[in-house]
Amino acid sequence: MKILVIEDESRVAELLAKGLSRAHHVVDMAETGEDGLMMAADGHYDAAVVDVMLPDMDGFQVCAVLRERGDHFPILMLTARDTVDDKVTGLKSGADDYLTKPFAFAELLARLDALARRAEVFKHDEVSVGPLTLSGNSVWCRHQQLDLTPKEFQVLELLMRHANQVLTRDQILDYVWSTDADPIANVVDRVIARLRKKLEAAHGDAMISTARGFGYVIRG
Repeated sequence: MKILVIEDESRVAELLAKGLSRAHHVVDMAETGEDGLMMAADGHYDAAVVDVMLPDMDGFQVCAVLRERGDHFPILMLTARDTVDDKVTGLKSGADDYLTKPFAFAELLARLDALARRAEVFKHDEVSVGPLTLSGNSVWCRHQQLDLTPKEFQVLELLMRHANQVLTRDQILDYVWSTDADPIANVVDRVIARLRKKLEAAHGDAMISTARGFGYVIRG
């Protein structure tokens, strides 16, 4: 994989650069959020590792900017803080996983590999379900493009690719968020609620049904 690392702490940056290179990954390093954003705009990356505490802007802002401008590669955030609020902030900004310092490098590699496998699920070939069509990084309802956040897009894409199949909250978390997101599992319900409002506004029907006691399903 080609990986962008945005980390200003020299010791951690050196560890990441050496370790990822030894694992046969191509690594680009940035010490500030601004430099990282410029590199991301110029390069094609398979994943990014972003520290939360950066000298110019925090990692949450970096992640949000990347998602707002359409960069959908997986993002693993690093932080010395391990609170539920920080995890919620990271996930809301568009991060895919969250690793607390100090960490074992083997765990970081395993998480990056898991994110890469998960990303394969989201190949953006065209798929249609009822009035919805997904193409590239966009979802259209008839002739109207839906205005979706990165996580709303990923959840809707997962449901569309498994149309008529009930997916549990845990399955959605596992594909779209990190598997360690259990303490904030209701994030799935919040994203589904927002999706339903947007689908109902565009189509007159929320389309996503609740399978009580199991999860959610979108029917074609």
